[in-house]
Amino acid sequence: MNRGNLRQILLITDGCSNHGEDPVAMAALAKEQGITVNVIGVVDESIIDHEAIREIEGIASSGGGVSQIVYAQQLSHTVQMVTRQAMTQTLQGVVNKELQEILGKKISMDELPPEKRGEIMEVVDELGETVSLKLLVLVDASASMKPKIPTVKESLLDLSISLNSRIGNNQFSINIFPGKNSETEKVLDWTPKLETLSSIFPKLLTGGMTPTGPAIRAAIKSFGNERSLRGGLADDEQYYSEPGM
Repeated sequence: MNRGNLRQILLITDGCSNHGEDPVAMAALAKEQGITVNVIGVVDESIIDHEAIREIEGIASSGGGVSQIVYAQQLSHTVQMVTRQAMTQTLQGVVNKELQEILGKKISMDELPPEKRGEIMEVVDELGETVSLKLLVLVDASASMKPKIPTVKESLLDLSISLNSRIGNNQFSINIFPGKNSETEKVLDWTPKLETLSSIFPKLLTGGMTPTGPAIRAAIKSFGNERSLRGGLADDEQYYSEPGM
């Protein structure tokens, strides 16, 4: 496998975007650059906004990621589940491309004999624990999210504990939208210590419009130009071997 990072945006929101670019188009742009966009829609039990749900599913679909609609009290488990599920999904896609390179034809894991599928899933599981992960969490801080922000904070702390058990390197960053003076604001720069958000979240101001598209665009820029795991497959010089691979 190649040396790139597994790169993800995790968008946590409860409503429709209403300012700036189309977030579905921005998610597609992220996917083109090797960044998976996953979306968790936090809803109130008493109000189900079907337009918001369609947008959430559309963003994740265009971004090559996973979407999940949850009530606030379920958020902690869901953040961990979606992050892990998206990692596995992306790694399966990478392995499928590797198979096509090796075999010289289009083939997926589903077409392989059961014993071969099992061997490949072992590789995917191992990669999930060892590959470098860069995760940018994009938090909707519009007015309707105010009562949910403490739950978001606790969920991200639980995610940090879960991912810290991995062998691979973790890097986290957090952006909110809207920001104090702009459409989006970085509140935590890249760090392996997601638990530092405890000092940040109590100070967050909520309110204003929901510029989801501009927030995804800014998130893409935060990753810079480093190589993604998915995007580096074409360059043979980026490959390396690991014991047992």
